[in-house]
Amino acid sequence: MAEAAGKEQSGAARWFIPLVYFSNNLLSLAGVVLVTGSAIFWFFLLPQLLRGEAGNPYIGILLYVMLPAVFLVGLALIPLGVWLHRRAKRKKNQAENLPVRIDFGSPQVRRIAMFFAATSFVNVVIASQFTYSAVVYMEGQQFCGATCHVMTPEYKAFKQSAHSNVDCVKCHVGPGLQGFIASKMAGTQQLVEVTLGTYPTPIPPPKHLLSSQETCQNCHSTSRMIGDRLKTIPKFADDDTNSRTDSVLLLHVGGGNARSTIHGAHMGPGMKVEYVSGDPNTKISWVRRTVDGKASTYLAGGVKDMPAGELRTMDCMECHTRPAHTYQLPERGIDQAMAAGTIATDLPQAKKQGLAIIKAAYSNSEDAAAKIPRQFDAFYREKYPDVYNAKKAVIGQAGRQLAAIYGSNVFPEMKVTWGSYPNNVGHTDFVGCFRCHDDNHVASDSRKIGQDCSSCHALVAMDEAKPKILTELGMAGGK
Repeated sequence: MAEAAGKEQSGAARWFIPLVYFSNNLLSLAGVVLVTGSAIFWFFLLPQLLRGEAGNPYIGILLYVMLPAVFLVGLALIPLGVWLHRRAKRKKNQAENLPVRIDFGSPQVRRIAMFFAATSFVNVVIASQFTYSAVVYMEGQQFCGATCHVMTPEYKAFKQSAHSNVDCVKCHVGPGLQGFIASKMAGTQQLVEVTLGTYPTPIPPPKHLLSSQETCQNCHSTSRMIGDRLKTIPKFADDDTNSRTDSVLLLHVGGGNARSTIHGAHMGPGMKVEYVSGDPNTKISWVRRTVDGKASTYLAGGVKDMPAGELRTMDCMECHTRPAHTYQLPERGIDQAMAAGTIATDLPQAKKQGLAIIKAAYSNSEDAAAKIPRQFDAFYREKYPDVYNAKKAVIGQAGRQLAAIYGSNVFPEMKVTWGSYPNNVGHTDFVGCFRCHDDNHVASDSRKIGQDCSSCHALVAMDEAKPKILTELGMAGGK
């Protein structure tokens, strides 16, 4: 009779019957348990979920990735179990074995229907909040940098940059749905590489960065006139007294319509610079500069025609190659720390000894963090006992700062060492400007891309002790 009753139902009623009796199969019941458990956790963890960040990246994975996944899997198991259960019954030509006839006119059935409608609404709310929290978390700094250990070098460099408060997705994910999908596909590929251990070391820079119009220029206007900027570069010698000298440059940054300045000559109105290079961090062999519609092509020595490779239009990223992930060279790192006072300049041979220690090879980051302060401490304890007894705390602070410099720039586990990631702003540490401005790129009319220093900056002082300009301005380097 139960079979006959089931056959008499309308199409809607027949599909409603399995929902009422979904507990007849273990798969759906397991789904109910997962959904119910996840919903309870969601209720108590909602304040944390709304913050979008956890105190620990692995707790974040559990909260924002695993918990939503368990909830959604549970939701999927309920109808899947119903469908599999019904199919198995039909294959065996068995009745649904239902004890009562489902009548939508019955108050009891209507209450059950209202129950399912209410729980479905609640599930939609919870699933929506879970999805939103997961997307927000996966676009945050903690997920991008701290969750995956292979990104530790980039994350540490990022946290020390001027862009440390900018979310990663602002620069690494393109606008709109297309950019979102592309980033998630790339992330999935990276996850597979990490899981299989096939990721490259060191992690290479992205091959196809977003244009500066989609990233930098959302905050930095190319039309803004910046003018000249004074830049001081401190340097400490590796002698007993750590003698300080300063170089002072007046950078002609420019901007706006000023074509004779750095920004104006490369990206100003009516200006367009294109280039081709197999490796833009080392050498650019073909350059085309268009000024008000008139193009001039410059070829490096030995190059006869436009070489194979990607044709790029120059924008901010051609020079500012590490705007948010800047690494230091050891000399530069110690000089800046000494200028800031975190490594005392009155410690004899602090520059020389510190440089030797952080340039040494260490098996891993933990090994370096332990040995660098200890070696710096031992040097003064053995060579300068009087200084050590008088300034033990200062020496300890300097040793920890040296370890911090190493720990922010060298990562043996990822094969990241000093200079692994070039920064092409300027030309002192890496090729930089001289990729084009080498006085060797010649046009058909014999004009060259010049190498005149004064085109970009005025050299006010060069490795001078207490430069007069800094003394007059009352700046620290001149005191």
